[in-house]
Amino acid sequence: MKDSPVFGGFSSLFFLLCCCSLAASYGYLSLSKIGFTVQNILMGFSNVGSFIFVAADGPLYDFTAYTECKAQPEGPLYQGGILKDEPPIMRPSIIGETATGFYTPAFVLQNLTMGNVYCFSTWIKIQGSNSALIRASLKTENRTYDCIGTVLAKDGCWSFLKGGFVLDSPSSLSLLLFQNSDGKDIDIAVASSSLQPFTNEEWRINQQYIINTQRKRAVMIHVSDQQGNRLQGAAITIDQVSKDFPFGSAISHTILGNLSYQKWFVERFNAAVFENELKWYATEPDQGKTDYTTADHMLEFVRAHQIITRGHNIFWEDPKYTPAWVRNLTGPELQSAVNSRIQSLMSKYKEEFIHWDVSNEMLHWDFYEQRLGPDATLHFYETAHRADPLATLFMNEFNVVETCSDVKSTVDTLIERIRDLERGGMYMHGVGLESHFTVPNLPLMRAVLDKLATLRLPIWLTEVDISSKVGTELQAVFLEQVLREGFSHPWVNGIMLWTALHPKGCYEMCLTDANFKNLPAGDVVDNLLREWETGEIKGMTDEYGSYSFYGFLGEYKVNVGYGNRTVESTFSLSRSDETKHFSIHL
Repeated sequence: MKDSPVFGGFSSLFFLLCCCSLAASYGYLSLSKIGFTVQNILMGFSNVGSFIFVAADGPLYDFTAYTECKAQPEGPLYQGGILKDEPPIMRPSIIGETATGFYTPAFVLQNLTMGNVYCFSTWIKIQGSNSALIRASLKTENRTYDCIGTVLAKDGCWSFLKGGFVLDSPSSLSLLLFQNSDGKDIDIAVASSSLQPFTNEEWRINQQYIINTQRKRAVMIHVSDQQGNRLQGAAITIDQVSKDFPFGSAISHTILGNLSYQKWFVERFNAAVFENELKWYATEPDQGKTDYTTADHMLEFVRAHQIITRGHNIFWEDPKYTPAWVRNLTGPELQSAVNSRIQSLMSKYKEEFIHWDVSNEMLHWDFYEQRLGPDATLHFYETAHRADPLATLFMNEFNVVETCSDVKSTVDTLIERIRDLERGGMYMHGVGLESHFTVPNLPLMRAVLDKLATLRLPIWLTEVDISSKVGTELQAVFLEQVLREGFSHPWVNGIMLWTALHPKGCYEMCLTDANFKNLPAGDVVDNLLREWETGEIKGMTDEYGSYSFYGFLGEYKVNVGYGNRTVESTFSLSRSDETKHFSIHL
């Protein structure tokens, strides 16, 4: 299956980027004088007074991905990039000191640049096994990058591997290798391989291009009097009053009664998820004694502030987080308990939560299917859908975008599992990627999102944080990278941080200290929130009685004044390729 969410297949881009610096806050540009041209649409707009037009001649990222095994490989992305006309070498496969008689392909790479983003793709065909998880890795003079991409390959057809890497030191000579993840020897063939480098500036320009075309929209406001005469020189003030893109954080019971925490949260986020308070062990620690009191109070808080909320979670497949009394049940008793859990939770909170994580981390654990049979998960989704038909039901998983080294949760493993359940009739509507990163591999993250987009399901980053092991300064650096990557991917529909604040800190990463003074990660979030909103816009209508701008999707308030007359109105800006036209009569 091929999916090209945004202009997949283009190999180059020449466009104008309007910016004062790539770190500046992107806002709006009045287009009344210059019209809506392709160049304008491709620009990033800054709400400072002057504009610097920088021409960039570099590659346009190719979102193309395939998840079907094909009789013949498709052509290489970017026409092969720096691997164009470069055949792989064949290396004998060696276990210990013994040659096995099998051969694996490899590419010799020269003069790779530190900091550049390298996007890699190839088609894989295997012999000697019905299927195999093939891992691409990179060896330089200084270190080995254990996994830069994987594909679940099948015998007799070609499978598409997409990934990438960023070097932490330059390399004059490197080797890009392929091997079977389980260590067993098979023959591996590659075709239509591609390696495309992007400078950091080119990567950021590509991100901004998607933001400008997918997260923003052109608006033209027409002002006239009651007789339809166009009014030149009418004063216009535009304010974005809410954002379309959900960006939020986990909260816990610690927010209840904490007015400072509540104020801090409401000022920033339009989405929330309860960290633990809806989990089975929290709502029914003893069989038959359900208690939703804490969750009810938290729901009152988010409802009072019109914050959309995800339901997390109905079942957690990890036995460690399953109530002790549930672990002791078998057969009909367990089936009765899970049915009661779904009905109790979903009937109480019907139409309250926009999402439900129905089966949490099911690629890593299978507590319920081991005890209730292979159709247990399918039953969960069917029952949850009947209980709350309007909620979007998610599968939530970790180590899908964070790494490709976890053989239990590679992107193809997740896709295959979802398609198996869909074939069984599962009502599953969304993919939740937990996104607990240590050091993010951005081209791998984007490649995984590309392949997941072939499912054509909403994708959310559901629990974003950076490991505390890297320290607060690097947490901020890596967090910004991950958030920009998520916001600039056309198939990511929302981002949730896993930063619920407790007296002793957070799960891995806090945005503030106990007094709500920003930590470095908090500064990153605040800066991006400002960058990803349309600031206050003031202007005048032109000779056609019109005023035009690019704005982030969401709800807007507009005030128009002409002479001693004023009028205020509102409009919504939803995703569309067409210009939004809005008329106001004075």
